[in-house]
Amino acid sequence: MGLLDEPQPDEALLALDRAVVEAVRARVAAGPRDRTDAGAIALRQLLNGVSPAEAAVLKALWGRIEAAGGPVMAASGGLATVLAADRYGLSARSMAADEVLKAVDAGARGLLDLSSDRPWWGRLLARPDLRIIAALPDDRRARPQAFLVSREQSGPTGDDRSFWVTDSGLPDARIVDALGQSGLIADPLAAAGGLKLFVLTGYVQPEDGRLSDAPGRLTGVIGATPIF
Repeated sequence: MGLLDEPQPDEALLALDRAVVEAVRARVAAGPRDRTDAGAIALRQLLNGVSPAEAAVLKALWGRIEAAGGPVMAASGGLATVLAADRYGLSARSMAADEVLKAVDAGARGLLDLSSDRPWWGRLLARPDLRIIAALPDDRRARPQAFLVSREQSGPTGDDRSFWVTDSGLPDARIVDALGQSGLIADPLAAAGGLKLFVLTGYVQPEDGRLSDAPGRLTGVIGATPIF
């Protein structure tokens, strides 16, 4: 067949494509779930047993469906902008970190780089109404590069990691050891402006008693996120 010849339609593939369109249309029309953790649990069930390539497609489709029916999206930082486009499409507005947090305060969702020189995440200690609800990449072996901040509440999903901030001047290893003695598995993630950010294994609530003797005077859990 020459390039100028009209290609023959593949009716089987076309039927599958139409089914995808109808499924997406129906799912967008149904709207978002009431709770973020319910969405994470549902996505994890869909990802069970699929290949890495299929998982990437499902996550991207899922994110775009969320964006289509959810709050306005804002992003701060180069990595956050790239990760937002990959997961949620090109709808995210690029802003400075302070402006993103103001947008979140007004009801938007904000994806912010972890690599910022200013520890915006430390400000969440004074804003318990703003929480980290997702961390991208969200694969088990990936270290978070950007955080999704929202006014939404998110409970445990069965496979989570939490984020804890401290102003302790102790070396990271001593902080990790102290948390370990309280039954918490911790890993240092970032440090800036006199504050340190740690990843805690599992879903850890702000009032968790295991944190009562944690190092530092200014400390707190600022969110928890699912892992897929």
